[in-house]
This record gives sequence, C-alpha cells and structure tokens, in this order.
Amino acid sequence: MDRISNSEILAAIAAELPDWRKLAQPLAARYRTGDAVSGAAFVAAVTQASVAAGHGVPEIRLAPGVVDIGLYGVDAAGARWVTPKDLELARVITGLAREHGLGAAPDEVTQVEIALDTADDTVAGPFWAALLTGDAGNTVHDSAFDPTNRVPCVWFQRTDPHETPRQRWHMDLWLAPESARSRIRAAVAAGGTVVDDSGSPSYTVLADPEGNRVCVCTAVGRD
Repeated sequence: MDRISNSEILAAIAAELPDWRKLAQPLAARYRTGDAVSGAAFVAAVTQASVAAGHGVPEIRLAPGVVDIGLYGVDAAGARWVTPKDLELARVITGLAREHGLGAAPDEVTQVEIALDTADDTVAGPFWAALLTGDAGNTVHDSAFDPTNRVPCVWFQRTDPHETPRQRWHMDLWLAPESARSRIRAAVAAGGTVVDDSGSPSYTVLADPEGNRVCVCTAVGRD
C-alpha cells in the first residue's frame, strides 16, 4: 500500500484541504446539512464519486444536521492508513460539498479509541476482537478493528508486566488541533485536572475528579 506520512497529510491539509483533519487512522471531515434530504443527496454523490474513483465506499455517517466522512486505506494485514488516493478523494468530496451548498465544520471532527495497557497484546487482543466484533481475527498489529466500524477501535498500549489493581483502561479522544485546548479547559472547569501536558499538542493526559485518566490527542507532532 502506498501510505503517506503524518507530516505529509498535515501539509496537504494546510495547503489545500481545509475541510479535513487527521485523526488516529482516518482523514476526517464534517459537513453541516440543512435537512435530511440534502444530507442524503450529498451522501449519494460522495458514494458515487468514491466508487467511480475505484476507492470503494468511505466511512460515512448521516446524522441530524451533519454528515461525517472518514477516509483511509486498508493494507493486506488489515491496518488502516491514509493514502494518496484518500487525499485525491478528499479533494473531490470538498468540491461536492461546495456544489451542494454545505459548510465544513473541521473543528468538530472526533474519534474515540479505547486503550488497554497490556504486556502482551497477542494474548488480550483476540479476546477483545472476538467479544466486540465477533471475530478473534480482527486484530491488526497493536489494535482490534471492527471492519464495519460498529464499535471503537481498541488499542493495546504496550507496558511492562504489572500487578493489579491499577487503571489499565483509558480513552484516547482524538480532536482537531484547534479544538483540543478549549475541550481541555472545559473538562478542567468541570472538575478535571491536567496530569501531564509534556506531550502536548500530540497528547495531554487528564484525570476526572475520581482520578480516572483520559488522553486528548491530536495529529500534530507525530511522525
């Protein structure tokens, strides 16, 4: 697969794809729709353009007032990467949105990953893939993916062996870079604390009032 680097993706966004943002795996966009019919017409146009381009059907979510789109390719092992074909399709979709009179809301794109600390993801991975997706084989490298995206990805964060109890599960909340700081401020105002911001803006670790941790992540500063 002809995958491209994170820095190349961010450069393309800055130069020519202002509607789009890079999340954990996908290149993502959100468009605001006036009504369900206009949203459905846009979805149909995107689907037709995607198939015509040999891309296949992208991840599309039609919801009240919005259409969310995620673009990525899947390699032979099942891993998900942004490719040059995804950038080209993003350009086409941007043009279709303009033709349909839709406005982009790139600051609202969001992805949730569930992260589990484990010393050996080959042991835990098949269990969680089978439980969440129905197929223990839906494990790819350090993650478990549902091919149809019914449930969030589970990412297995490698750690040294350790005794329990300790917090081993946490959420990774992927946001547009321009939204991360305001979301962190809102969480702190609601009783949270910043545990570690040394990795900001790539990731910032927060804790809720009971000490449960979560990472707020962006694509900035990653390879």
